[in-house]
Amino acid sequence: MDRAHAEERFQAILAQPGMTIFVGVAGQAAAASVTLVIVPNLTRNGASYALIENVVTAARFRQRGYGRALIQCAIEAAFKAGCYKVMLLTGSKDPATLRFYENCGFTQDKTGYQIRR
Repeated sequence: MDRAHAEERFQAILAQPGMTIFVGVAGQAAAASVTLVIVPNLTRNGASYALIENVVTAARFRQRGYGRALIQCAIEAAFKAGCYKVMLLTGSKDPATLRFYENCGFTQDKTGYQIRR
């Protein structure tokens, strides 16, 4: 997307309550990012839950711990905010990617569904 549209979208994200983007920086470059969304809830005595999305690490920074560190920061922020769980969905079937998420502490014990426009 062009820069103006990206800046508009980024401002909308920053204005969204409960939404945080974690960015790992290496020198002057953005090495990785993770989006955390905290969702208010009526079940579980009103305890919120969290979603982690858009886990992205630039190819040249992979295997250096940036993604794992950001995921851990997001999980800590979610639990500090009182969330009773943190969920992450991936479309990847790559065993290395799935192992990465498992090594971050996630378990694959639910079934996810989606509808795309």
